[in-house]
Amino acid sequence: EYGDPDTDDWAFLQKFSPYHNIDTKIKYPPILLTTSTRDDRVHPYHARAFVKRLEDEGVCDELLYYENIEGGHGGAADPKQQAFMTCLYIDFLVKTIGQGYAPFEEL
Repeated sequence: EYGDPDTDDWAFLQKFSPYHNIDTKIKYPPILLTTSTRDDRVHPYHARAFVKRLEDEGVCDELLYYENIEGGHGGAADPKQQAFMTCLYIDFLVKTIGQGYAPFEEL
């Protein structure tokens, strides 16, 4: 736990909040943001709001969002979902920083 944003902790917390520190003067590299609907520690709203803000600010041309409706805080509920998530991450990396990079709409 890093602190409570409803207290004086907010001044400290805001300094490293990705949501509050989006730099609108730059273009971000491709981003894959994942979350889980059933995460009992970090509500998926945080990821949804972050993606929305990135879209609204227009700072990322390649932005993918995946929300697992079954997994918990770890993102996957079972080995099959873990394998799927691993493949999702690897596919994202290959298509963005790998030799075969092409914008997502061309794949």
